[in-house]
Amino acid sequence: MEYTTLGSTGMEVSKICLGCMSFGSGHDWMLDEDEGRELVERAIDHGINFFDTANTYSAGESEQILGNVLSEYDRDQQVVATKVRFSGATDHRNAAGLSRKTIEQELEHSLDRLGMDTVDLYQIHRWDYSTPIETTLHALDDAVHRGKVRHLGASSMWAHQFEHALDVADDHGLARFETMQDLYHLAYREEEREMLPVCRRENVGVMPWSPLGAGYLTRPHAAFATTTRSEHELDEGVPYHEGPGSEAINDRVKELADEYDATMAQIALAWQFQNENVDAPIVGTSSIEHLDAAVAALDIGLSDSDVEYLEEPYHPVAIYGHD
Repeated sequence: MEYTTLGSTGMEVSKICLGCMSFGSGHDWMLDEDEGRELVERAIDHGINFFDTANTYSAGESEQILGNVLSEYDRDQQVVATKVRFSGATDHRNAAGLSRKTIEQELEHSLDRLGMDTVDLYQIHRWDYSTPIETTLHALDDAVHRGKVRHLGASSMWAHQFEHALDVADDHGLARFETMQDLYHLAYREEEREMLPVCRRENVGVMPWSPLGAGYLTRPHAAFATTTRSEHELDEGVPYHEGPGSEAINDRVKELADEYDATMAQIALAWQFQNENVDAPIVGTSSIEHLDAAVAALDIGLSDSDVEYLEEPYHPVAIYGHD
């Protein structure tokens, strides 16, 4: 395993963050507690020490499964991230959003499910247009000072919103966001225009979600809609694999995979691992085999010409995932 420092947090994390959205119930591709346990234990065997979940994943089941497994290991060695913004185990008028009430009660629920006194990274899952960012940041800063949270992070939003949040935190002497979890992969690179330059300038760690484009970069274009997970993505109207250059990018990933005797997923992840914008992509999987392959992708060294070849067909696409 390879490790990196996560932005300004000083925390050393594996270059693979295991995404735990697949833990729980609700869809055929999701993992029950025994299956989730097997995946987390395999990740730890590989040296992965970075885990990302959220209060809203399977209404809190994901946090509970992750917490149950990690309770049997040395907690000091693990870096755990969770999120707040959408409703967790219960849905009521104040279950969602970024008000002080929602943040404080959802944080307590998350910590209880995780079986932890403190979470290493607490992230806002999206922007809350109904709550002033000052209110949100004061509530999060209080959580840091109470020892409930070590570091703060944000997720997909407009760059001007993120800069405003950083400025407000600095102006008020509050804990600031130190990580950004945004959508970024070979077929969706809009974040390179504004958000990623902000993150570099502010020393914000970047943890891309869906680094394989919801599976689009793992199989030839014509075969994308043949899996249970892709059916879910298409049913949800997820467009982030569709763009003027997407098919050409997909073809080139397949071509290099054949040259490197690798899978398409490994080539797409190798691009992430070598990308100066990225600290640790969030790799979500429901398969031990795919986890093993993701770890093996750390050993693939793409040449500069390979990277240029993969990136060349890209054309701008509509922004996705901010709201």
